[in-house]
Amino acid sequence: MGVTKIHMKVSVLAFLKLTRSLNLVILAFTQYMCRYFIIGKGTTSFYEIATDWKFFLLVLSTVFVAAAGYIINDYYDVKIDLINKPKRVVLGKVLHRRVAIISHFILNSLACLFALFLGWKIFTIILTTTVLMWFYSNQLKRVALVGNLLISVLTGLSVYMPVFLYGTAQQTLLLYASFAFFISLVREIIKDMEDVKGDEEFGCKTLPIIWGIRKTKIVIYAVSFLFVCIISTILIHAELNTQLYFLLFPAPLFVWLLIKLVKADTSAQFLHLSFLCKWIMVTGVVSMAIL
Repeated sequence: MGVTKIHMKVSVLAFLKLTRSLNLVILAFTQYMCRYFIIGKGTTSFYEIATDWKFFLLVLSTVFVAAAGYIINDYYDVKIDLINKPKRVVLGKVLHRRVAIISHFILNSLACLFALFLGWKIFTIILTTTVLMWFYSNQLKRVALVGNLLISVLTGLSVYMPVFLYGTAQQTLLLYASFAFFISLVREIIKDMEDVKGDEEFGCKTLPIIWGIRKTKIVIYAVSFLFVCIISTILIHAELNTQLYFLLFPAPLFVWLLIKLVKADTSAQFLHLSFLCKWIMVTGVVSMAIL
């Protein structure tokens, strides 16, 4: 009995690792921050939000699609990950690959089922996302920039989704969706720089492999310039406290990221920058509390 419990605990931990549980928590946290501070304008009671079953289904659908996406991505990338991130690999070691496929199917099916109760727009988005995530993992991830753009669009869309449910706060949610899109795009390109060794061995055609690290850094700086221009344009129409928050916290972190990127040339350094992108994303989300 003791051995069985230990094995089950190890399997559960491996599954949480496979589905990037921390990322899923951040995703759910972001959507609930949108619900309370942007949709509810900070005046909606916690009870009302807790009993808003439609929004709860929206969060579950989004989280389940993301979890399924992580699973199918690892399913197709086992050999590459054994080179790039051998300690992170759980498929074939702790969890059987069959478990991944079954879990992927169940999570996507539940996401689509929940979305049926939320209207045809959200259902269409969720269904399309399930197909695109499979296509990304199977093909697009290995195509320069296309896969990066797809993941970034889906990340931004997850922030903008409440608009399709409530039809309000389009401009404010567009600000945060744009923020999420660009930070995600920078992070995805940096992750490609981190994974060059394994990607190159298995024939992937990512930006760092085609253009090299130096030119890929130039792409990141160009994306960052576009990011600053678009966010600044949107912020002109926002309230002063939001502008100040972006200037005082996420902005310096982003500048620090770009400075550190100049001399970064090892997998460990790019991994550090990838984590920094995640923290920049979190600081942006927290800014909702001072709208």
